Amino acid sequence: MSTQNTTTSTPATKARPAPRAKLTDTLELDTRLMGMIGAFILVMVVFNVLTDGRFLTPRNIFNLTIQTVSVAIMATGMVFVIVTRHIDLSVGALLATCSAVMAMMQTAWLPQLLGLPLGHPLIPWLAIGAGILTGGLIGAFQGYLSGYLMIPAFIVTLGGLLVWRNTAWYLTNGQTIGPLDSTFQMFGGINGTLGEFWSWVIGIVATLAAIAALWAKRRDKIRHDFPVKPMWAEITLGAIIAGAILGFIAVLNSYQIPAARLNRQFEARGEVMPEGYSAAYGLPISVLLLIVVAVVMTVVARKTRLGRYIFATGGNPQAAELSGINTRLLTVKVFAIMGALCAISAVVASARLTNHSNDIGTLDELRVIAAAVIGGTALAGGIGTIYGAILGALIMQSLQSGMAMVGVDAPLQNIVVGSVLVLAVLIDIIYRRRTGKG
Repeated sequence: MSTQNTTTSTPATKARPAPRAKLTDTLELDTRLMGMIGAFILVMVVFNVLTDGRFLTPRNIFNLTIQTVSVAIMATGMVFVIVTRHIDLSVGALLATCSAVMAMMQTAWLPQLLGLPLGHPLIPWLAIGAGILTGGLIGAFQGYLSGYLMIPAFIVTLGGLLVWRNTAWYLTNGQTIGPLDSTFQMFGGINGTLGEFWSWVIGIVATLAAIAALWAKRRDKIRHDFPVKPMWAEITLGAIIAGAILGFIAVLNSYQIPAARLNRQFEARGEVMPEGYSAAYGLPISVLLLIVVAVVMTVVARKTRLGRYIFATGGNPQAAELSGINTRLLTVKVFAIMGALCAISAVVASARLTNHSNDIGTLDELRVIAAAVIGGTALAGGIGTIYGAILGALIMQSLQSGMAMVGVDAPLQNIVVGSVLVLAVLIDIIYRRRTGKG
């Protein structure tokens, strides 16, 4: 008996279209970073309105960048410290000690010990080397106390805040030391800029390097069979980065050196300034130094074994130690890096003032921690970015500069900055809770 197969016809089901990906997902953009950039833009727009357009002038943007550098450099190191579940309350005091060492090296110790006359070309570089060595050794010592002797970093660096602040006072007998070497002062900002031509060269090189990095990242993904962004998304992201870099250079190059200052520069060379001559400040050397530090720290965080160990230890210290990571030595290394960065920041801070003063770096420890936290570094450890910390420092400096231009009193400025810090931590907690990233 043959059986006949019968098929029941069912209405054709229409295939559902795949959900369209969000633009931020297509471009693989960090939504938290986008929120920070949006907040930064909002701050600038609000203060620009309140100051009748004075906040976004090339002159103020130039000043804003050189005022941010010192805190931003230390904030990159604070990312490593907080990621490994530590804290450093001594960075402002350590900056003061390094500044005092470098100032005394320039004005007293090198001329007396080596017989180098003031203005000798080796003096600023020997002083900077001594300052970085001092900062690195002090940082390593504090890391040893915390990592090997198991004293909490909070206590070690709280004591360091008092010790190193007053060490700086004794090194200089409480005096202001200066003026510092003219070559040294070039790291301070307005006394050391690249000019219009070399600023464009740096901007173009940075743009090409950023685009090359994007292309290299895409090729690596293709080589390992990872999904890649559409080509239009890559081009869009590259255009945004190029526009940001070259736009920043264009703004700095539009800030013209006053004619009186130019005239003094020509007179110092025994020349006469040509009629109608003009020149722009361009990119400050201190900002270029910050860019170099940011690139180096980012490479360390993402491309080196040390960076992997730092984030692994911050994510789970017990698991990291069981996997063979020497977490005690790692703590020493992290604090040594922090100390060296404090010395580099001391170069920028004292060069900008053209002297060493007793109050240099005061409250910088709070600004540096706030910059790192506002930039997305989790106090619980394991999470943080270098560019986020720099953006956090820029947001904080924008708030302070804007309030100063509006006429807000200094106490109220600190109240606002403190409130912003608490709000930033609250937003970060809510964001990580909702996204499951922390």
